[in-house]
Amino acid sequence: MKIGVFDSGLGGLTILKAIAKELPQYDYLYLGDNARVPYGGRSGEIIYQFTREAVAFLFQKGCKLVILACNSATANALRRLQQEDIPRNYPDRRALGIIKPTVEYVLGNREKRIGIMGTYATVESEAYLREVGKVVPEAKVLQQSCPLLVPLIEEDEFEGPLLKLALTKYLQPLLAQKPQVVLLACTHYGLIKRQVEKMLGPEIKVVDQGKLVAAKLKLYLNNHPEIESKLSKRHERTYYVTDLNLRFGEIAEKFLGEKVVLTKTEL
Repeated sequence: MKIGVFDSGLGGLTILKAIAKELPQYDYLYLGDNARVPYGGRSGEIIYQFTREAVAFLFQKGCKLVILACNSATANALRRLQQEDIPRNYPDRRALGIIKPTVEYVLGNREKRIGIMGTYATVESEAYLREVGKVVPEAKVLQQSCPLLVPLIEEDEFEGPLLKLALTKYLQPLLAQKPQVVLLACTHYGLIKRQVEKMLGPEIKVVDQGKLVAAKLKLYLNNHPEIESKLSKRHERTYYVTDLNLRFGEIAEKFLGEKVVLTKTEL
């Protein structure tokens, strides 16, 4: 059985790349719902419905474990999936999100002024506020929604004046509040980490989620041998998308540094 990785579009490739580097022996199945990207501006109920369809698809394709490599999906769907859908329909499968591992990493470094760059859906869910508050109630969480970034990244606008203009708009309010660390709380944003770091300056640490989620998954599998033992280990990578568009494939190959064969599916 495989490890499934799901995102609304390209961003989850940052998670898959890091996981596959840390744990190369396993088989992975990636699903990008690029026909309906971005999720970040949609209602919580719609995000839940889309995520439920995606997770069901991955389970049906033989995934034992699914990683929601999407902050909007994690914030708006994970708890309900874990408490309702999966126990009822797939009791022997598991789904994990990426918000809790991110918060645990940041709080482990003792930062108390935490900036969050995310989609509307992630920010409005207040998922990061809740997770931080459970552990360090006195921490100050500074949230900034960045709705233009995902469309720019999906259009391969990793450089240039459009991205710079958008980042200036979103980062100035965060800078004014003097965060110690800024979380890129959308997996798409990992693709522009260097540009964010440049604009924030060397005094502010910028954290993307790839490496830390990979490390947490490795620990999870070590602690759950009943799941790890069921995973196939043939080093295979399979990629599904909901819209077979040429640009997605080109960007994916450029980012991953390898040939990517995309298969179209409907959810």
